[in-house]
Amino acid sequence: MTKADLVEQVADAIGPGITKKDCALVVDGFLNAVKLALANGENIEIRGFGTFKVRKRKTRVARNPRTGDAVDVPSRSVPVFKPSKHLSVRVAKLDQS
Repeated sequence: MTKADLVEQVADAIGPGITKKDCALVVDGFLNAVKLALANGENIEIRGFGTFKVRKRKTRVARNPRTGDAVDVPSRSVPVFKPSKHLSVRVAKLDQS
C-alpha cells in the first residue's frame, strides 16, 4: 500500500464531504507529527494499533564479510514499532485462512 492508496481509503472512509487533496494534507500532517515526535525521542501510542518508540542500540563488534576483520559499530537510536494485541490477532488470522 502506498501513501496515495492510504489517502484514497481515508477519503472513502470520511465520505463525500472532503476532497482527496484535503485527505492528503491530513495524512501528511499525521505522518509529520509521528516523524517529529520520534525525532524528539518521544513514544507514540495508538490504542488498538500499536506503539512507535525510539530504542538505543548498544555498541557492538561486527565482522566485515569480505575480509573477516572485526569492526566496531557505534551505538545509535533506531525507530521501532510494536503492534497492539488487537492488531497482532487480526494479522494472525491471515495464517488461518
